[in-house]
Amino acid sequence: MNKEQLVNIIKYKKSFLCIGLDADINKIPKHLLDNEDPVFEFNRQIIDATNDLCISYKPNIAFYESRGSKGWLSLEKTIKYIKQNHKNIFLIADAKRGDIGNTSKLYAKTFFDDETTGFSFDAVTVAPYMGFDSVSPFLEFKNKWVVLLILTSNEGAQDFQLLQTENKKMLFEEVLTKSKEWGDENNLMYVVGATKAEMLSRIRKFAPDNFLLVPGIGAQGGSLSEVAKYGINKECGLIVNSSRDIIYAGKGMDFAGKARTQAQSLQKIMEAILSEYEII
Repeated sequence: MNKEQLVNIIKYKKSFLCIGLDADINKIPKHLLDNEDPVFEFNRQIIDATNDLCISYKPNIAFYESRGSKGWLSLEKTIKYIKQNHKNIFLIADAKRGDIGNTSKLYAKTFFDDETTGFSFDAVTVAPYMGFDSVSPFLEFKNKWVVLLILTSNEGAQDFQLLQTENKKMLFEEVLTKSKEWGDENNLMYVVGATKAEMLSRIRKFAPDNFLLVPGIGAQGGSLSEVAKYGINKECGLIVNSSRDIIYAGKGMDFAGKARTQAQSLQKIMEAILSEYEII
């Protein structure tokens, strides 16, 4: 999916919501455990209930690979189901990969090459610490996106990301600056935690036209209005993720309906924001 297509989906759905499909076998409703593949069935019902309200789904790969071959199969079935039934969806593999070049080539193939794995995600999260040759293999795929980890919501983010360099920049700003030599707003996005919303204005100075993937709304305490205030641009430029608040909104037979209600609440706020900034 290219940038124009992504922006058009945002305008069409009046939403910039991403739903994290972080399906934990220990947290999904108990009645689903009787299914042959309870994780896939959980995902399927969440997807059917929310696909018109969101622009993106983001499975965190750890929830799948931690279950071995069963987990990978659940993920493959989930992605195949979305692609066959819901076309206007931007798929993000939250894999946080990043390794030396030949290994990164295989990681890129894993998540982008449909003929090999059956996944064919639109984007994958990548750690930039090892530099250009660890990121460049992902950028070789046309109409695919690298989502670089820049400024995260976790407590340990301050250990490295906020360190000042000799150039009087914070380390995350150095990463932003350097990465602009590798790609552009058509294939590079950046992860910025919602709990760091006030920093979005600084990030926009370095990346005014790039999309930002913003996790941390809801359970992690991030404010949607603050994210929009500091991070929105003329094309929206935001993909805001909510995981637990949506997918675990209900625990009973009506869990998918509860998830829809929660997603609908966020979509309505996003519609108002898009209207306020004259994007729709």
